[in-house]
Amino acid sequence: MRNWRAKTAAIAAVSALALVSACGSDDNGNDDGKGNGGGDAGDGTTLSGSLTGAGATFPNPLFQEWIAEYSENVQPGVTINYQSIGSGGGVEQFLGETVDFGSSEEYLDDEELGIASDGRGCEAVQFPVVFGSVVIAFNDPALDGMVLTSEAIAKIYDREITNYSDDELRELNPDMDLPDQEILPVHRSDGSGTTFVFSHYLNTEVPAWAEKYGEGKEIEWAEGTLGGDGNEGVSQNIAQNPGGLGYVNQSYALELGMATAHVVNSDGNAVEPTLEATTAASEEAEIPENFQFTIDGIGGDGYPISGTNWIFTYACGYEDNTAEILKDFWTWAMSSDEADELATELGYAPLGPDLKERVLEQIERTNNEG
Repeated sequence: MRNWRAKTAAIAAVSALALVSACGSDDNGNDDGKGNGGGDAGDGTTLSGSLTGAGATFPNPLFQEWIAEYSENVQPGVTINYQSIGSGGGVEQFLGETVDFGSSEEYLDDEELGIASDGRGCEAVQFPVVFGSVVIAFNDPALDGMVLTSEAIAKIYDREITNYSDDELRELNPDMDLPDQEILPVHRSDGSGTTFVFSHYLNTEVPAWAEKYGEGKEIEWAEGTLGGDGNEGVSQNIAQNPGGLGYVNQSYALELGMATAHVVNSDGNAVEPTLEATTAASEEAEIPENFQFTIDGIGGDGYPISGTNWIFTYACGYEDNTAEILKDFWTWAMSSDEADELATELGYAPLGPDLKERVLEQIERTNNEG
């Protein structure tokens, strides 16, 4: 597996954010220097130029692998800089037109679509590109496979359950020797689509959570919890603190070899967060024409805390070459066997064939009014 590229690029991308933010952009929201050379790669023409994107840390390991493969072996003249700054930052930068594309685990709602349309003078285009799971990861390897319910997770983050030896956890795990260890719940401190997926799950499943905390990219967390920036920061805080427990994208847990929980779904099945379980969950999603959807009430063999990553572009305002690169890259990501293989290596579930066809049509709307 080529995860070393993702690790290195993730660090570099975050460091590059300040530089990119400081750079000027033209009236179309594109960085200076874009638009040189290029053509339609669909007819075999070689493209050259650069793109910038920003947003979710959830797909960052995969995006870095996709970008590396595309830039090395598909279009060597293209450079793509994706900044893993969190879904909230990605939406903000997309609506502010400081990047070419945005990324989030929460779709743009009607209000945000209105802001995009008013600012750009045309519609925003949004489409899902991959499914993934949000896992509960532990500091202690001996806790791998520990069973948790939505109610237990909510109580841990509400600080109602504060020790791994709590009676409710023992009842769920009668065959596991749970330690007398205080639990340190770790959460995202930045605006995060991963937080949206996690909190949406609890908001849907646990009435007490819905009443007290709700759902969103940012939550007013209980005292006694610890925040971290990005999936990277949460993973680090879990690993460095005895008793650490937190929610992260499955690929980060796989990459770091972290112990993870089996979570009970709506059919009462304790499900391990595997690729197959994520795929099973994604197949239960009802996806409307506008691609505004969540994955709820997962049963069967599906892992219940599953989400989607969306990409945002505009229907106008790009220089022609920038638009061609945008469409070519995301078309490659949605139609290439290599792109799917990279996704499955990292624990993400590629879209199904029928959904891919719908997404490819949506990608073509990029700059179609330009």
